[in-house]
Amino acid sequence: MDFSRFFLIILARHKLILLTLVVTMSTTLLVSLLMSKSYKSTAVMVLTDKGADPVTGLIMSSQQITGYMATQLDIIKSSRTALMVVDQLRLDQNEAVVSQHKQSNSSLGIREWLAALLLKNLEIETSRDSSVIRISFKGTDPAFTSVIANAFANAYQEISIRLTVEPSQKAASFFTDHLNVLRDRLEIAQKKLSQYQHSEGIVDADYRLDIETKRLNDLASQLVAAQADLIGADSKLDGTNRESGGLSITRNAVINNLKINLSQAESRFSDISQKLGKNHPSYIGAKAEVDKLRSELSRHISFTDRSAVNQEAEISKALEEQKTKILTLNRSRDELQILERDVEGAQQAYNSAMQRLNQTTLEGQSNLSSVSILDTAKIPDKPDSPKLLLNLVLSAFLGTLLGVGAGLLAEMIDRRVRSAEDLIDVLHAPVLGIIKRGIPKQRRLQLALPRLLR
Repeated sequence: MDFSRFFLIILARHKLILLTLVVTMSTTLLVSLLMSKSYKSTAVMVLTDKGADPVTGLIMSSQQITGYMATQLDIIKSSRTALMVVDQLRLDQNEAVVSQHKQSNSSLGIREWLAALLLKNLEIETSRDSSVIRISFKGTDPAFTSVIANAFANAYQEISIRLTVEPSQKAASFFTDHLNVLRDRLEIAQKKLSQYQHSEGIVDADYRLDIETKRLNDLASQLVAAQADLIGADSKLDGTNRESGGLSITRNAVINNLKINLSQAESRFSDISQKLGKNHPSYIGAKAEVDKLRSELSRHISFTDRSAVNQEAEISKALEEQKTKILTLNRSRDELQILERDVEGAQQAYNSAMQRLNQTTLEGQSNLSSVSILDTAKIPDKPDSPKLLLNLVLSAFLGTLLGVGAGLLAEMIDRRVRSAEDLIDVLHAPVLGIIKRGIPKQRRLQLALPRLLR
């Protein structure tokens, strides 16, 4: 079907189309006039920018900010917020509301029933790139709608504070109880450390401040010196000359003096022995003096050797005892370090818990809200619905569509010839000519124009 045939059908069925349009618009007008008027009141809220938290100092990430607005909308539409509105306005104490609840035969309580009714008429509007939220409420009473819209705004502002404060208060209670346990653990660890230090006599586990280690180093130095004194000085079993001696002998002043005197006596004895005979009293006296000095020197050398050996043995024994004492002390220090680490760990856990307790206490006492009321809901002076003009425009559009559809349906049921093309389609024969009515062309145009206009 081309446009010319469609236009001919519309002209032929114009009465049916107009009738359908009139009926549709009349029905819409009647229904709109009979409908009860509904009023809409809106409260405007604004969410402050979520920068650094004033208590914790934490900064919200971009992913959290994206879901923040959706979370706030769910909070406003929650039953907890609606119940708070019911409690604030004491709607459950209204006699008319109580009677309506009884007539509804609802299984819900009156508070939950009222909350569900309020949420049905509640509308939340927001934009994608804005932090402004519009809370609207619809109802037949304009004053009631403004009261409910403002009540939802106040309830949302209060519940946003509670949602921040309540977890902090619970956390503060938990940290307070846990802090007592950590304090007891710290006191026990400190008591064990003090008792161990007292029983072992250890002041500090620092090796740099250890007197026993310094004493061990001193004994090691003394042993090295004593062993150096014994270098070149063997025991009397080797039968060698002792006059050369070791370092302990060469450093002895008495022995050195005796060596000098012996050398002088031997020199004198050598001179006398060349001049005098063996029986001469001077020879005998010089020889006796040399023998006496040699005996005394040998005696002092033997005594010095024995003293050096005994000293070396005593130092070695003291060194071994000091080593054993140091090993025992090191084991004690290892135990002391373990106890000190226990005390440090308990102290660190206690300090961390104390810091978290102070932070959560501040959060629990804070009444800062990220929600502010930008505009309160006003009493509407015009109804929000029904919108008569919009309804008529829509009914005209719908009526036109219904009229055209009714005309096409009537044409399909009662098919008629509207043009030469229809004859060709029906008879399958060519059209030889068209006989027009004997009406002048100008007259035909004058008659056709009003029909086209209608």
